[in-house]
Amino acid sequence: MRFLIILSALMLGAETIAQARETLEEAAAFARQLVNSVSIGNMATVYPADHASLAGEPFSLQEYYASCHVNGSLTLLFLPISRHSQNVLLSPTHAASVSVWSDRPAASRPRVSLIGNVTVFPVLEETPDREAIQACYVAQHPDARWWLPGPREPHIAYWARFDPHSVYYVGGFGSEHFIGNIPLEMYQNASFPDHATEVGVGGRVLVTQD
Repeated sequence: MRFLIILSALMLGAETIAQARETLEEAAAFARQLVNSVSIGNMATVYPADHASLAGEPFSLQEYYASCHVNGSLTLLFLPISRHSQNVLLSPTHAASVSVWSDRPAASRPRVSLIGNVTVFPVLEETPDREAIQACYVAQHPDARWWLPGPREPHIAYWARFDPHSVYYVGGFGSEHFIGNIPLEMYQNASFPDHATEVGVGGRVLVTQD
């Protein structure tokens, strides 16, 4: 009996979401705008299978990022000393997720989770669009100028790119806002036209990627 009650509640919740006034297209635009308007999120990775005590356990911590790409990929500073970086490098797919929420977190406020993988550029001179990426990143994180990749950083650092392949969005309460997965292509094209280079939110230079 209890199972039927729970099942009915879940079905009612699904129906409520389906009747939300916020459309999928609107949710994609709101999700993209949210990620673009914030530059600090929460990254989650997984300890490698051969870790001595935490094999397979999740690890989550605050992470800087910058929205520098037309298609919604994120620019990261990748420091091998960090736990996240170690987990990413030891993951067969370099998997990670990044969650972002509004500046006033609440149950009625939007949040989004991006699941994807990280591409690291270990050779500084071969980093795609390096000057534009660096300018974009420092514009959002002025304090990061002290640990940028190069000969003077306190720790070894590389540029990296986070490419989402799955987007899950919670706009707020389901009776009014969309809750669920957003198609990747719709998310990528939600805010910016797909052309080579343009100036984005807050003057950030947005670049395409190969």
